[in-house]
Amino acid sequence: MSRRLTEPTFILSSVRSGSTLLRAILNGHSQLHAPHETHLGDIAVEFKSRQVARSMEAFGHTERELRFLLWDALLSESVERTGKKYLVNKSPNDVFLWEEIVECWPDARFVFLLRHPGAILRSWRAARPYISAEDVLNDIARYTEALESARRGLPGLTVRYEELTCEPAAVVQGICDFLDVPWEEDMLNYGASGGDSFKPGLGDWKKKIRSGVIHPAAGASPPVPERLASICALWDYPV
Repeated sequence: MSRRLTEPTFILSSVRSGSTLLRAILNGHSQLHAPHETHLGDIAVEFKSRQVARSMEAFGHTERELRFLLWDALLSESVERTGKKYLVNKSPNDVFLWEEIVECWPDARFVFLLRHPGAILRSWRAARPYISAEDVLNDIARYTEALESARRGLPGLTVRYEELTCEPAAVVQGICDFLDVPWEEDMLNYGASGGDSFKPGLGDWKKKIRSGVIHPAAGASPPVPERLASICALWDYPV
């Protein structure tokens, strides 16, 4: 079935990997609309009776297909309101939906945002002090393993948070080349384009991201638990 969105881009990452920063930077481009987190996976379509199921079947629609139509309508309308050309979507939970995203938009493009798993774990512990250490570790293992699965299954561009924060111009120029849009230096002044969407529940919203300044990644990462060692090796990060 046809889609209204053309070549939507999805930033796939773990939590606490700088995806809000990258989203805000890309949203500063004149052709890229990168809204707050959309949480597509939590949008559901349900047929509440046999009659409506038969009716939709006569139209050729399943619940799954109508869900995809809703995703496409929601995001394409968001782009159209801005007058821009392309969507850039980011929600960390998209790493668990990548197969559905490809089914919905076969022309989708993907940017894989990596960060040292030890740094992710440290940041998530700080952000979720009320969760047990075991649950925090399980969370990060799930996200990083799903992200690696997506990297193995999809074409796309890999970007590292550490390089994004230390060499933002070079990294963002590479992303623009990948998306076939011109480099615009003003993108790095992300506070001018994304500051109004830094709100709880819609991505990072703390003081650091709200500063509008790209801060270099912290120094050496803490020791990595054995469960994350294999991901560190696959991503070429020291353990």
